Amino acid sequence: MLKNIPKIVLPELIKTLSEMGHGDEIVIADGNFPAETFGKRVIRADGIGGSIISPEFFEEYLGMRVESVDEVEIIRRMEKGIYDENEYKKALKWVKEKCKPDFDKNPKEMQKSAAEKEKDWEFTAKMACIIKDLFNGNKKLPKGREEEMVGHNAIVGGFQGQRQWTDFYPNCDFPESILNSSFDWNGAREPYILGTENDTLNATSMLFMKLLTGRAQMFADVRTYWSGEAVKRVTGYEIEGKAKAADGFIHLINSGACCVDACGEVKDERGNAVMKKWWEVTDKDIDTMMNATTWPYADLGYFRGGGYSSRFVTRAEMPATMIRLNLIKGLGPVLQIVEGWTVKLPKEVTDKLWKRTDYTWPCTWFTPRVTGKGAFKSAYDVMNNWGANHGAISYGHIGADLITMCSMLRIPVCMHNVDEKDIYRPAAWNAFGMDKEGQDYRACAAYGPLYKNIR
Repeated sequence: MLKNIPKIVLPELIKTLSEMGHGDEIVIADGNFPAETFGKRVIRADGIGGSIISPEFFEEYLGMRVESVDEVEIIRRMEKGIYDENEYKKALKWVKEKCKPDFDKNPKEMQKSAAEKEKDWEFTAKMACIIKDLFNGNKKLPKGREEEMVGHNAIVGGFQGQRQWTDFYPNCDFPESILNSSFDWNGAREPYILGTENDTLNATSMLFMKLLTGRAQMFADVRTYWSGEAVKRVTGYEIEGKAKAADGFIHLINSGACCVDACGEVKDERGNAVMKKWWEVTDKDIDTMMNATTWPYADLGYFRGGGYSSRFVTRAEMPATMIRLNLIKGLGPVLQIVEGWTVKLPKEVTDKLWKRTDYTWPCTWFTPRVTGKGAFKSAYDVMNNWGANHGAISYGHIGADLITMCSMLRIPVCMHNVDEKDIYRPAAWNAFGMDKEGQDYRACAAYGPLYKNIR
């Protein structure tokens, strides 16, 4: 009997290894290796394919068209002057006034000069303007550029970046962060949804929650689980409250693509930390968020082309819902939902834990509402059952709304900690058995995607 086989190892691979004899060879290669050329037996282990766009999913489940725009389009527009010069000047002026510089973690011999860093700010500000134009179009583009003026009428997008772009050009962290936020150099506005690493599934997760809440959405790596014992061993701090009930928390952190609304410094009329609906954001709120955010220079070991990342820490306890849309071969889309809270830790504790990963990136501590069973026995179990390296996070507990929305779209929910009394699914689901989650899978499979017959 085989024991302690990691779940990530495919059964097909284990079978193949068990059948190998003396003289047999196996090649383990990446996705660019022409495996079919060298052997008849090829085992694909693609893992997480969030950046692989599925037009069928967007068309059949969401009724949306997918357009792929090569990133070189940004360079073309820069070099050909296909952008709004006045808008760019306004953006750059705002960047210089509002984006507070921070430390450069790179070794002295690797650091860029002040002039080179200035050029990188110009580049990334221009990127942000051009990406807005790609979303919306812009009638103020130079004469003769009528096609570009139209734009793509997009409500969600993504930027691949790694590694082809970021090995050579400044990264997209600033455009992603500021576009995902509820404001820019023109003041408060509806947040865009721009997924980093072109993770279309996480971007779609962000889109779901933005449309449900009217708020900016967080994009983050579900990076590290910290148990109460580990926190105490490393920092001497005894975790409290909701984090203690879940035996720890999860470190949500990404390279600077997160909306700065997540800093937790904006307050509602009762003095509670909040991520406001975008139409409620004031100039004072914008100043508060920008004052809580700094912009360190990028880690050149990771982003060889340089750039700037947003940096803040969520210093407040706020209700939050983290979700992830996954596409499962042979099954289709499924949604994971976990309601919980951001966690406020003492500054010295945050600093010690934060430095265990990248100290230049925005930092949020998150703990789930535990139920004592299944994927919600503890914070660790939540992370252990998560379907990807990324998560989308919204202010508020909106799991019940998401479950109802997914029923409408025929997307089953494979993991959630929403109280049963709060869940509404169509009455027709009752015909598919007595277990609620099984009902959901069977009903969604029977009815099929909402828009499957439209095209």
